[in-house]
Order: sequence, then C-alpha cells, then structure tokens
Amino acid sequence: MSTPPANSLIHEEAEHFRQQGYLGPLQLCSESEMAAIRAHIDEHVLTSKEHPAPSRLHCRHLDDRVIYDLCAHPAILSRMANLIGPDLMIWSSNFWLKEAGGLEIPWHQDAGYWNLEPPLNLSAWIAIDEVTAENSCVQIIPGSHRTVAPSVPSHEGTSFAKKADPEFVDTSKAVKMELRPGEFFLFNERMLHYSSANHSNRRRLGVAPRITAPFVKVYNDRSPLFAGHSCIMVSGEDRFGLNRLSHPPPGASRSQENKTTS
Repeated sequence: MSTPPANSLIHEEAEHFRQQGYLGPLQLCSESEMAAIRAHIDEHVLTSKEHPAPSRLHCRHLDDRVIYDLCAHPAILSRMANLIGPDLMIWSSNFWLKEAGGLEIPWHQDAGYWNLEPPLNLSAWIAIDEVTAENSCVQIIPGSHRTVAPSVPSHEGTSFAKKADPEFVDTSKAVKMELRPGEFFLFNERMLHYSSANHSNRRRLGVAPRITAPFVKVYNDRSPLFAGHSCIMVSGEDRFGLNRLSHPPPGASRSQENKTTS
C-alpha cells in the first residue's frame, strides 16, 4: 500500500470533518516559526497605513507575502484538497484581533454573511498568539453544520448585529478550540461558532483564510468584499472563469505566480 502524501487526511479524519464539521487542532508550524511571523505581523501588517481592503485586518494575503504564504500553507491546502478537490481558490482572509476587554462574538454561522454561490467554503483558524479559554478562544458545536440556524438581532455587548437563534444553539455540546501558536483547525461555512469577551490581560490574535473551489461565484462587488477585490488560485487550476483572479503578492512561489489574471 502506498504512503499518503504529507498532511493528507486519512479516511477517518475526512469522515470526522463531514460528520462533525471541523477538524483539529492541527500543526502548521513550530512556535518559534510562528514567533517570527508574529513579529512581522506586529511590525509591518497591523501597523500598515495602506492595505487593499477598507480594514487593515481584512484580505492582507493580497498585499503581504508572509500572510499569503501563511494562508496558502501546504498543511492547510493538502487537507482541504482531500475534502473538496485539488482546485482551490482563496477569496478572503480575516485577522481576528481581540485585545484585552474585547467584545463577545455571538454564536453564528459564516454562510449567512457571505455572497458566494453556491455557499461552499472551508476556513482555517490559525493561532498567531497562544489561544486559550481565558483570552477568548473560538468555541464550536460539533455537528451544528447540519442545520441552518436563523439569524435574530444580537444582544448588547457583542460585536455582531445578528446572532444565531438561541433555539438552534445547544451550548452543552460546545468545544473550546484552545491552540498553541502555529496550530490551526478547519471548519466549514455552517459550523456554529462563538467567542466570549476577552476577560484576560492578553490579546488574542489569529488569522482565518477562506478557501473555496473555482466553480463557486464570488460576488466581489458586494459586502463584505470591496472594489478592486480579486481571488487567487492557490492549488490546481480554474476551469470555469467565473471570478476575477490576480497574482499572489511579490515573492510568492513560482508555481502560483504562473497563474494568469482574468
């Protein structure tokens, strides 16, 4: 029997993702490697006065090679390819920065916030800092991706205007995704997830690349995207021509720089 490629999923892992909607924690890089990336983020990314999106925390894979390489890391892409195939396209990324005292993010499903058709997405939540229950790690409800939870107005003290209807949220099943720097977990577009207010004296920083297949139409002229937005093929090829594509930022791997702009 042949040995599976590095970072590929065995059958049991892929089945766990399909049944539970998530997988992890998984290792992307060592803590020392992440320390160097963290220093770059603190010194060059979070302080940048120019960025492609209106927010400095959104889509920084478009203008910063270190962030692009982090979002398109083989440890992520090889596993995603086992789940939705080898043709993969990054359409968004978000830094999740929660300083000490940062607000709660209520229970929600990401699919309700995005303009994708069909609404297929895989996310990786990558820990830049140490992420614990004390400084507001993400919490998930395994298997919740099998039900679409209606949105209702959120309560005071949260950073989202809407939240999942509490009737559809069984918090007794919640799992706290505590991560060391350099670890990540995968989840899909309908996984119910949440993070509490940060009651510690430590910030919590992670980055979440959003990846889909090129047969999905990304409406880049609609919120939460922006004028000038584009997607980047990170694996395989685009056989559909539905989306505006761009090159990775300067210094990205030669194989990706060969992708053409549509």
